[in-house]
Amino acid sequence: MSYQKRTALSLAAAVAGSVVLMAAPAAHASVQDVDYQCQTPIGPKGAVSPIDIKAVKSGSGYQLTMTFQKGVSSSPVELGKGAMKPSALIKLGGADEGTVAVSGPPNAAAIPANTPIKISDLSGTYTPKKSGKVTFTAGVLTIKALGTTTTCTPKNNPKPSLELDVAAATGSQSAPSGGGELPRTGPLDSAVALGTLGGTVLLSGAAGVLWLTRRGQRTAS
Repeated sequence: MSYQKRTALSLAAAVAGSVVLMAAPAAHASVQDVDYQCQTPIGPKGAVSPIDIKAVKSGSGYQLTMTFQKGVSSSPVELGKGAMKPSALIKLGGADEGTVAVSGPPNAAAIPANTPIKISDLSGTYTPKKSGKVTFTAGVLTIKALGTTTTCTPKNNPKPSLELDVAAATGSQSAPSGGGELPRTGPLDSAVALGTLGGTVLLSGAAGVLWLTRRGQRTAS
């Protein structure tokens, strides 16, 4: 391979790498301790769990995953396999607002009585409505088990577990339909329209000259 070809390939690879780096969304993740205070059927309970939130680009949105590193709340009776179903809300901040609902599968194994309930990873989809830096913070956790509902609310005003630079999905915009005006889409169309107009004027001029000539001949005769 010649020196010129090797140089060209190296430059192309460098440019491609730069494009990939520029296209990658800027993200900042930080595990946050969340002090959950839970209202259970047998009274208030609480526990602190480090919460991690991750995002993976998926189409025009992001697949969010919320991970609990420690168990929260507990049950006075054993929860058999599949008896507990968790879900939660992730609060949005920064450029966007609202919440994202995330949920997880039922417990894969029995949970002994009076032990912290380990929450499986919760996942959901976030589609940006606005562009900019958006924060994701742990919100209310809901645990449904044996026909009861336990609601756990963060009491320590936790910081965001994730900050992501997002871009809102943009739809196609229809052209305005103004009355009495021909659509103009660019210089080329303008040039064509101008040429057509010029041609029309030219033809009108030629027809006028021909008409005057014939009229003059009839008058002379």
